[in-house]
Amino acid sequence: MSYTPVEIRHLKLRRGLLGYRRGGVDAVLEEVADSFENVWRDRADLQDRVEHLDSELVRHRELEALLRTTLVSAERAAHDLRDQAKHDSDRILAEARAEARAILREAGSEGERLRVEATRVRALLGAALEVVRDAEPAPDEAEGKTAGVRAA
Repeated sequence: MSYTPVEIRHLKLRRGLLGYRRGGVDAVLEEVADSFENVWRDRADLQDRVEHLDSELVRHRELEALLRTTLVSAERAAHDLRDQAKHDSDRILAEARAEARAILREAGSEGERLRVEATRVRALLGAALEVVRDAEPAPDEAEGKTAGVRAA
């Protein structure tokens, strides 16, 4: 059976035939009650401390779980960002290559168009030159005509 300090203070001991020295026993009981009261108070303080530490432990465990969740989310977000950046860079590179191929095709087409145009211009110049040659009198004819113009 456990006693509280108050129960020890109010404890009534029976007296036997020879009895006991009341003053000595009462003093011992008072010391036991004081000592027990201190132990009782310390025990209550320690229980309060344990409860406080238990609640702190729960709070820290919740915080740890939150931090773990946050860390996992951050790692996942970083991984997703890396993947997205890789995907975007691959897409941009593919678009740039396609645009470069289109520019090269266009430049090739433009070069071919210019070659065709140059050939056409050469042909026109050749034809114009032929017309000019055909229209020019032969050098002998030109002298005869100019001499006839002088004689007149």
